[in-house]
Amino acid sequence: MNARLPLAGVLRLGRPSDIWFKPALSVVVAVAPPNLTLLALGRLDLAMYTMAGSLCALYAHSRPYAARARALVWVLLGMVTGLGVALVAASLTGSAVVLVTVGALLAAVQKALCDATRIGPPGHVILTFISSAALFAPQALVQVPGHLALALAAGAWAWLVCMAPGLLRPHGPERRATAHALLAAAAYVESRNAHAGRTETSQGAHTGRTEASRNAHPGRTEASRGAHSALTPESRTAHTAVQAAWHTLLSRGARSETRRALERLVVRAEIALAAPADTDPARLRAWARALRGNGPVPRTPYDDELLGVDVELALPAHPWWRALGPLAPIAVRTALGCALAGYASLALGVGRPYWALVTAASLYQANITLTWSRGVQRVVGNLVGVLVFAAVVPLAHLGAAALVLCCLAFNFGAEALIARNYWLGSICVTPMALLITEFAGYQEPGRLITERLVDTLVGAVVGFLAAAVVTNRRAGDRVEQALAAVEAARERTARLLAEPNPAPGALDHARCALAAALVDLRAGVEAASGEWWQRALPQERVVHAERNGHRTLAATVRHHRAEGADA
Repeated sequence: MNARLPLAGVLRLGRPSDIWFKPALSVVVAVAPPNLTLLALGRLDLAMYTMAGSLCALYAHSRPYAARARALVWVLLGMVTGLGVALVAASLTGSAVVLVTVGALLAAVQKALCDATRIGPPGHVILTFISSAALFAPQALVQVPGHLALALAAGAWAWLVCMAPGLLRPHGPERRATAHALLAAAAYVESRNAHAGRTETSQGAHTGRTEASRNAHPGRTEASRGAHSALTPESRTAHTAVQAAWHTLLSRGARSETRRALERLVVRAEIALAAPADTDPARLRAWARALRGNGPVPRTPYDDELLGVDVELALPAHPWWRALGPLAPIAVRTALGCALAGYASLALGVGRPYWALVTAASLYQANITLTWSRGVQRVVGNLVGVLVFAAVVPLAHLGAAALVLCCLAFNFGAEALIARNYWLGSICVTPMALLITEFAGYQEPGRLITERLVDTLVGAVVGFLAAAVVTNRRAGDRVEQALAAVEAARERTARLLAEPNPAPGALDHARCALAAALVDLRAGVEAASGEWWQRALPQERVVHAERNGHRTLAATVRHHRAEGADA
């Protein structure tokens, strides 16, 4: 099958993230002291190395602070490792072809590891930007340890910056994730109840025609109803938000009473998705509002609801490297696209082929349709961004201090805007990247603009062509695997429902596993639907699995309430 390549909606602005200001402020606070120190010392030429560590402040803002601390250490180690490989390669060879090849391989490894560990956003792009730029920086082998030490020092400061808010609001990430799940569940309940009311009216007005249609096409009507109930945008958003909240709350570590109270609220959101008709959305919204600040977490009944959470936490965690196999086609796309983009840039005589390489690396998403959309966003953002650079250059060239302050402003703007749409953030990323190249000395703006435009177009075109050539046949296999997981989880849950006295927590754990499997199935179907040259997806089986899965989830809620009434 062929995926469509849309233009409508690609540049549409979304709502800003709830915490858009946190990464924006964090990166400014992380970048400013090292850069201002280098400015005072007259060594702005070393800013690229401190920036490598400072930009780690962009990561892990949605994670609890204990998990964030660990994640940031791994990000910093990954950043320094990529930088070290690039600097050693740059010191050992001057061959641009070899350096582009090394950059492409690094980009593929960074893409695969970031996707497998789900470390983004911003994912691998920042790592690839730093390592690719370092490949073309003049370097001697004896200088490498000192430059890596600068990156580590700046990274340690970035770690402190990202952990500092935990002193004021220690459960902030968990509270935000839980509130988002509650609000998404409330929106789903309202949309579902409104649809039920419209359906009731429509059925009363068109009873005869509806009955005739049902009798003529019973299977199709039932499948359509199941697809509608399971696949509405509100349903997808709500289930994804609930799973994101569980992902945040189920991180390993000590479970405080606050965390357990938040887990109970996520259970209530999960129950609302299974039984919307019996849920008051106003109460869900009130609970979400109460999670702002550091006030007490609203209490809900039924502490035994967390038995399933206890069971899940007792199970061994799935190793992240199991996800590397399905990511192989995406890694091959990244390596091939980045290499060809860099070679094409060299063939055109552009002085900075790593710009084309990074452009290609930034395109690759879960499927070719999303890759196309990201390519359009990247090109539009860069085209507008070079115009912004042209307007800002006279101010930035007033002095080194003005140059640093302009970069800081664009750092803030990029993170503040990119959550609304990638192209909007690129408007700030592009001039920032151009200004960073001038830390070692001012350059002719016209040449910088021309090279950036050429590399953007080369990287976008060549990178997308590589995505079209390297097909991801495994996307369909993942759908089959996800279907099997949903069916097995549903059967296990149904079997526990049929037992008179299931083990404590077993049914709740089975419910959570089924909900997670349904989310994974929907993600797999959407990824495969956006790929080219795929065999036809088993749409009827998917609809059947989703419909029965959601019905089984609703049955677990009814079972739980019946037990509560008996108690």
